[in-house]
Amino acid sequence: MESARGQLLIAGPALLDPNFWRTVVLVVEHSDEGALGLVLNRPSETSVAEAVPQLEELVDPATPLFIGGPVQPAAVIVLARFEDAADAALMAFDDVGVLATGTPEEPVAGIREARAFVGHAGWGPGQLDAEIERGDWILERARLGDAFADEPLELWQRVLTRKGGSYALVARMPPDPSMN
Repeated sequence: MESARGQLLIAGPALLDPNFWRTVVLVVEHSDEGALGLVLNRPSETSVAEAVPQLEELVDPATPLFIGGPVQPAAVIVLARFEDAADAALMAFDDVGVLATGTPEEPVAGIREARAFVGHAGWGPGQLDAEIERGDWILERARLGDAFADEPLELWQRVLTRKGGSYALVARMPPDPSMN
């Protein structure tokens, strides 16, 4: 399967795993060795200032810390827009990528926008490919407005609506269709 790097994984209606139900995941890395992504639409109730004050120079301290996925929930990943791609550990798409691990000793110049995530989504070799083939995930090209959405809780519905057709119908499904 072709790399899904820079794509959004939109949880399909049959994906009931509570870690990924109605999530939108940005694929940051996808190769033969596996895949790494960040859940874009799960803000926590904790601000960056409360949880990781060391990141206040990079990330607006009042913004929430996001739950990036169930893997390594104690690790922090910073998703950012870079002026220079060389400053990123991994580039996902356009000028969006992740900062190298660890808290920077000094402020990183050239970061236009940043968001902090605890944990990430991860897949072993071939695992994500199998989930996509099974229909667990709907693919859509990522846009800047997706990575740094002002209303992240609306992202799942917004991206499916943008995709159009039957996906727009799925976006309007109630959380529990049996209650309809």
